[in-house]
Amino acid sequence: MIRAHDLHKSFKTKTGTVAAVDGVSFEAHDGQITGLLGPNGAGKTTTLRMLYTLMKPDQGRIEVDGVDPAKDPVAVRRALGVLPDARGVYKRLTARENIAYFARLHGLSARLTAERIDKLSKALDMGEILDRQTEGFSQGQRTKTAIARALVHDPRNVILDEPTNGLDVMTTRAMREFLRGLRAEGRCVIFSSHIMQEVAALCDRIVIVAKGQVVAAGTADQLREQTGEDNLEDAFVKAIGSEEGLLA
Repeated sequence: MIRAHDLHKSFKTKTGTVAAVDGVSFEAHDGQITGLLGPNGAGKTTTLRMLYTLMKPDQGRIEVDGVDPAKDPVAVRRALGVLPDARGVYKRLTARENIAYFARLHGLSARLTAERIDKLSKALDMGEILDRQTEGFSQGQRTKTAIARALVHDPRNVILDEPTNGLDVMTTRAMREFLRGLRAEGRCVIFSSHIMQEVAALCDRIVIVAKGQVVAAGTADQLREQTGEDNLEDAFVKAIGSEEGLLA
């Protein structure tokens, strides 16, 4: 389970200080997919970066399975599997070697590494690319490799930043099924998106973020009820207070 309590994060610019995250609070439960939905620039990625310890909040508190990353960041990182917004893979290594390298960083034995790679390869349909050098991979192939690398240590909590961004239709469908499988295993899954249909198709709970703040949260039915709209798309636009949110 992941909890965010009143998170704040600001950045200095040439023209002053910009509040990228301005008081974000929400909970993501085990056995559920929690979606962060919002327009580009809403603060979703900055929020996730704080959750997975890449950034420290200026204010607020985070808990991952009851552990505060400010007190024990190593324990939190071990409990997390993260697909960041950048899909960097080591181009000179094969997909298998990329995954195995991260397994070694997590201290997995050679036997367990082989078992985990085999399981993830089957789940993500990576058989044809597993022993290919990643240079020249498509975006979908890089994303699959990055997800397998993030999950090789079998974390209970998974954070994915726009995992289907730029994928073709068939790869997107396969990715959705993979995420549902993580939920069925009882994991806590958070993923961000600016695509309404993506969140509606996958999420048990939706957290709508706009201008660095949570403007609505709940199930799809609850969001429609909160906004008085019959359509989730209309509920989203009403919640963020702008037609600019109608991105997909």
